[in-house]
Amino acid sequence: MSSVSAQQQKILVAVVGVGLVGSEFISQLLSIPSQVTPFKLISLTSSSRTLFVGKESPISPDAPWKSLLAASSAPPDLKDLTARLSQLVAEKERVALIDNTSSEAVAALYPIWLKAGINVITPNKKAFSGDIELYSEILKATRESGAKFLNEATVGAGLPVIAPLKELVATGDKIKKIEGVFSGTMSYIFNEFSTGKPDGPSFSSVVAIAKEKGYTEPHPADDLNGFDVARKLTILSRTISSAPTSTASTLPSLQSFASVKIQSLIPAPLEGILTGEEFIKRLPEFDEDFAKLRAEANKENSVLRFVGVVDVVGGQVRAGLEKYVVSLASLSLGTEEKARYPVDHPFATSLGGSDNIIMFHTERYSPRPLIVQGAGAGAAVTAMGVLGDLLKLA
Repeated sequence: MSSVSAQQQKILVAVVGVGLVGSEFISQLLSIPSQVTPFKLISLTSSSRTLFVGKESPISPDAPWKSLLAASSAPPDLKDLTARLSQLVAEKERVALIDNTSSEAVAALYPIWLKAGINVITPNKKAFSGDIELYSEILKATRESGAKFLNEATVGAGLPVIAPLKELVATGDKIKKIEGVFSGTMSYIFNEFSTGKPDGPSFSSVVAIAKEKGYTEPHPADDLNGFDVARKLTILSRTISSAPTSTASTLPSLQSFASVKIQSLIPAPLEGILTGEEFIKRLPEFDEDFAKLRAEANKENSVLRFVGVVDVVGGQVRAGLEKYVVSLASLSLGTEEKARYPVDHPFATSLGGSDNIIMFHTERYSPRPLIVQGAGAGAAVTAMGVLGDLLKLA
């Protein structure tokens, strides 16, 4: 193959969203040596402007892309971007659009892009956990055009979760249950709050520190309501159910993530608090209630974890607080009972910081499940997950 031909085979990349994750993604993409990269970065779109350079003069690794974008006078226009990228597909170019936003409006465009032959890669959960009609349109569009959507970073950031699940189902394994600590925020909060020891910090102080560290959303209620976990469970459930070889008919048909049975940790009187600052100020009023939950767990030598479950066998998708035993020292169980008790459950013994941990219980991975664990949040690992998906197209 000539160098000209090889150049024509490169994938043209358009990026929408250049915030924390978007900027990190661009940095990682441009760090691939120019002599081996299979990509050409041809377009950047922020919330205020667009830079479209085209396939003949892609953004080079040493180009000051932030300055170039800031200097552009073109406003963001996704309709125009769609037309430009569709024309490139018509010219037999391979095109990938990277959505690094969390926008529902951008997610609603996925079927249009896929129908046009534009591959879509994203950490945006909205399209895959929102209304079932949009998800169905996405599946139909990718079947008809052959364009791919890749969304590994929607669950677990850079952790391999979606791809292994697809491979398990595609190779004929039967998923029995997926359970995990899917929220880095909830992981940190309960790793700090519920340690299995008699005393510990107040719930409100742990949440306040998590907010200061940047682990929570600006409004911590957006984490404590469990919606983020519910979205991830919806994505996993739909991934199982929509697989061509799937027999997971026992799973409920989730109309959206709101169909997931969620245990919210927001005290009822705080449901309407508008600001994160006011929420943090009033949360100490309910420290005693959370302390009682911890004390009850301590009596059972257990710790509290906020766990999401996709139970294929039981036909349930749920998220809420669960107890996991850390010691049998004070339990009055017989030897045989002690041997059966799940004292070494990874949710009790292996978690630290803001880790995610996901366990796949399948027909093949039984009785010992397949476990994926590691950092489940952060711009660098999320961008890595997005770039990893893009590399699958190369």
